[in-house]
Amino acid sequence: MAFKLNNPPYKIDNTPIYHVDMEDGVMGKANNNLTIIINKDVDPSKTQEVIDHEMVHIDQMKRGDLDYDDKNVYWKGKKYSRAQMQEGAKNLPWEAEAYKKSK
Repeated sequence: MAFKLNNPPYKIDNTPIYHVDMEDGVMGKANNNLTIIINKDVDPSKTQEVIDHEMVHIDQMKRGDLDYDDKNVYWKGKKYSRAQMQEGAKNLPWEAEAYKKSK
């Protein structure tokens, strides 16, 4: 007979994290495939902070609030043109949540 916990008392995080070459000024990115990439040049003392921030975006995608493609970011059903925004700006709603929760 099997025993199953519906809600285990511990959190399992198996999000793949990769350290790669990235453009200057970009520290990390949460991908649509629920992986995280971290700039290989990030100061090791900042790595966990970047992971924590990107994990908020992973959670946003899992709950269906955040999605993106090459031209747009979609937040809670609203479309934001990537050409007309500064990506990573703290005033963008998905970034505001990530900055607040990852501090």
